[in-house]
Amino acid sequence: MNYNSIGKLVAVFGLKGELVLQHNLGKKSALKGLDVLFVEEIKGEMLPYFIQSAKAKSPTEIYLSLEGINTPEKAARLRQKEVWLRQEDFHQHAAAGSLISLLGFHLIDAGNDLGPIEEIIEQPHQMLARISLEGKEALIPLHEQTLEKIDKKKKQVWVTLPEGLLDVYR
Repeated sequence: MNYNSIGKLVAVFGLKGELVLQHNLGKKSALKGLDVLFVEEIKGEMLPYFIQSAKAKSPTEIYLSLEGINTPEKAARLRQKEVWLRQEDFHQHAAAGSLISLLGFHLIDAGNDLGPIEEIIEQPHQMLARISLEGKEALIPLHEQTLEKIDKKKKQVWVTLPEGLLDVYR
């Protein structure tokens, strides 16, 4: 099954074990209609948690109450853990115009398919797309100088990368 990361559980809230999910969905959301999300408690292992309630706190944060997590101590074990959605759920909840919606799109440079975007990393002054290039992790900057076009139908992101950038990863 394919999963997409949407953010991290950043804080415990209240006495009943609620958590604050900081997300990159690109819009204010209460995850309406979503029953389950996945928490990466151990690297590479997605454990399902059923949502009892979710309430938008801000455009980038959600208050979450998860089944089986009913004390601050239980909630604290999940703090700083990555949260994932099934790919089909992810596309329903991510804003169409947000860069995170490009997960799974293929990165195309000068007509060459570099592979699918595995992660979007938001930094204060730039966005990076993480791909696997010849078995190695490569971070590709996405900004007005590199981004050419986005073809949503073909699920492609066309970029013009600075000369020599890909050589660093080979």
